[in-house]
Amino acid sequence: MDFFKSQESLTALEWIMRSVVGFVFLIFAAKMMGQRSISQLRFLDFIIALTLGNIIAHPLSDERLGLTGSMITTVSLVMLYILAIWLSLKVPKLKQFFDPAAVPLIRNGALDYRNLAKVKLPIEFLYAELRKSNVEDIAKVDYAAWEPGGMLSVFVKPEYRPVTPTDLKLPAPPFNLTRPIIADGHIEHALLREIGKDREWLERELRPHDVRRVVLATVDGKLRVQVHAVRDGRGKPIA
Repeated sequence: MDFFKSQESLTALEWIMRSVVGFVFLIFAAKMMGQRSISQLRFLDFIIALTLGNIIAHPLSDERLGLTGSMITTVSLVMLYILAIWLSLKVPKLKQFFDPAAVPLIRNGALDYRNLAKVKLPIEFLYAELRKSNVEDIAKVDYAAWEPGGMLSVFVKPEYRPVTPTDLKLPAPPFNLTRPIIADGHIEHALLREIGKDREWLERELRPHDVRRVVLATVDGKLRVQVHAVRDGRGKPIA
């Protein structure tokens, strides 16, 4: 365990051991912080991610620094992060500080230049975000706001929205979720148990395909199985 401590020099194996320990430790730290900090970087998430990256990076590149101090500091910061998130849920003013409200940028087709300057967004970037929402003209936008997570929420005017079965007073088909039951050649046994089926049922549904050669297969809400890709005799995936 000498690679944990400060050293004049480290062997190649000790550098590898430091990398492995640092990698596994960061995985546990990220799990402790939860999926919020992974799915979107808000103000507090950005600060903690930047800080943790710098703390753990130094001992992984400098043999004169030990891992123990960095790991203790990382755990302390993760606990402070969790505490700050908990307090923001209890104290409204802290919540407003850490997670400010969305900033309106477009109202009824009119651009709010003051708020655009407030969030420091160039107009070209705004148009790029509108194009991602399939909106080519600001005049078609009923409301658009810049979210704390760094995304633009866009709501077009009713006359430009796609027609739905409800608009035409037509019956809509029920929701039918399709999920992979074989992915990368591996059977999703948890999904099999969820739908109340077993491997023998799956093999019957896959015929004439051999379950051992199926790369990707899906099952929908009506328990219909569809094969999307299989392997040939040499083990290469084919459509």
